[in-house]
Amino acid sequence: MPDRVVVVGGGAREHAFASSLARGGAEVVVAPGNAGTAETCVNASVAAGDVKGLVELAARPARGGRAALVFVGPELPLALGLVDALAAEGVLAFGPSRAAAQLESSKAFMKRFLARHRVPTAAFEVFDDPVAARAYVERAARPLVVKADGLAAGKGVVVAASAAEALAAIDRMMVKRVFGDAGRTVVIEELLPGEEVSFHVVADGERFVVLPAAQDHKRVGDGDVGPNTGGMGAYAPAPVVDDRLREAIITRVIEPTLAGMAREGTPFRGVLFAGIMVSGGEPVVLEFNVRFGDPEATVLVPLYGDGWLELLRGAAEGRLSSDSTLRGAAPPRAALSVVMAAEGYPEAPRTGDLITGLDLPELPGTTIYHAGTTRRDDGAVVSSGGRVLTVTGVADTLEQAAARAYAGVGRISFRGAHHRTDIGARALPSHLDSVPRRGLR
Repeated sequence: MPDRVVVVGGGAREHAFASSLARGGAEVVVAPGNAGTAETCVNASVAAGDVKGLVELAARPARGGRAALVFVGPELPLALGLVDALAAEGVLAFGPSRAAAQLESSKAFMKRFLARHRVPTAAFEVFDDPVAARAYVERAARPLVVKADGLAAGKGVVVAASAAEALAAIDRMMVKRVFGDAGRTVVIEELLPGEEVSFHVVADGERFVVLPAAQDHKRVGDGDVGPNTGGMGAYAPAPVVDDRLREAIITRVIEPTLAGMAREGTPFRGVLFAGIMVSGGEPVVLEFNVRFGDPEATVLVPLYGDGWLELLRGAAEGRLSSDSTLRGAAPPRAALSVVMAAEGYPEAPRTGDLITGLDLPELPGTTIYHAGTTRRDDGAVVSSGGRVLTVTGVADTLEQAAARAYAGVGRISFRGAHHRTDIGARALPSHLDSVPRRGLR
């Protein structure tokens, strides 16, 4: 009998893992999934935030057999304690406990943790009073970063070039509560110059496996302009992380963080995603995420083929070894992904638009991952979210991967679709000469 795996979530990250696990021989159920996951897996109409429903789906044999593993994709169910609830029912899950998930669910917790364990991070202050926060900004009179303490779907960070911008961010988060209770408390920190890197490790509480460094593109527009998003594209490996920097991230960030979590009684199992600013050639922690990044997952998963189940289960069971890796993994090559977003994203994305081009044969080395999609009763696939699709190219070089990804993007269309045309430009500025110029419109 094949292993039954439940994948929680409905984005491109979940489509990437679900399809890979299915190709690896697992029977995969995705909750809630999307139009893409429905093609190779079984979708279950259980929301990612429905802890009770997800536990029932995974634990009750009457609903397709007890799950051998639950892979938790997004941050919300982790923050709500899904892994703890599954453990209480004897169901194995890949992801941290609710207490360990505070590394992402509370930026104030994370920053104070880093300070306690002397992990390099930007200088910061925490405020739960908007008057005090405003006074701090006015005294500082320099560029600052304002962050909502809680989960805000990747949109709760404002890099303020001026005091006026920082004050406006405080008003939106703490007074107008645009992010609800997530903005009740804010972290205000120093703005660091440098280059940002996404660094993922799969951990079992003590030991860990390092994945290739990636780089995300958070701003909605070319040249890193416009509002922050959940991510408009990514590539890996990131050339900025050489052997020296990789070792520095491991010894100064990853090892003390995992050791500190264990000492404090909250050992970390799952994937620890460190958002690193390379400032002056040295790593500084901007944030932690306790799940795979999206779109980073859409480049990390295809780089390593279909051998993920053993690694994920080993981490969940606390039995990684010093030679744990992805069995059957191909030698790392290069991957680049481009997000196709809906009109109005990220503020007010339009939905319900017909997507064409999905029925064309996939180009060699190119994969389409669904995110905000659904299939109508007539069989047509339509948009249902802000980030609609992610197109990934895999090749021997980043330049070739970029060409493949953008060729795939060029075959898909829906009303108001937009994407960045400069994914990978930081590493490969030359690739912009050979890709379509279809950006925001």
